[in-house]
Amino acid sequence: MKKIVKFLMVIIPIFTTSCASIIDGSSQSLSVKTVANGSDVSGAQCELANNKGTWFVNTPGSVTVHRSYDELNVTCKEVGYTANVVPVKSTTKAMAAGNILFGGLIGVGVDVGTGAAYDYPGLITVPLQPVSDVATAEPVVDLPATDAPVVSKTPLN
Repeated sequence: MKKIVKFLMVIIPIFTTSCASIIDGSSQSLSVKTVANGSDVSGAQCELANNKGTWFVNTPGSVTVHRSYDELNVTCKEVGYTANVVPVKSTTKAMAAGNILFGGLIGVGVDVGTGAAYDYPGLITVPLQPVSDVATAEPVVDLPATDAPVVSKTPLN
């Protein structure tokens, strides 16, 4: 009887825990950088958001986010550039399949629910577009719409 109890004390935790959440956890560290015309842009303020929360980082930099099945929306802003939003999809980690063998349905449920079954890319690059220089831009003439005839003030000879 003691052997059965010892066996159950070892085997039950194996089948009731989740593989991915034990190994990697439900959080992930990501690096974010911004580029414009092939060059790095430093100091951009970025917001990363998914259904698990919102995080902030200045580029280039790293931040720890909560993993999720949902995509991570990365919004970066910097003076002199137009803001850009990049949606980053998560992928299912291969070790999540190990739950079918070792963690059973409970393990799969835990990993999916906590986000531990998913991964984002380790480096996220957000392209920024420089704002055109106002001084060199052509002036925009805004004429009111009217049905009135155009009157010329040039005398006719």
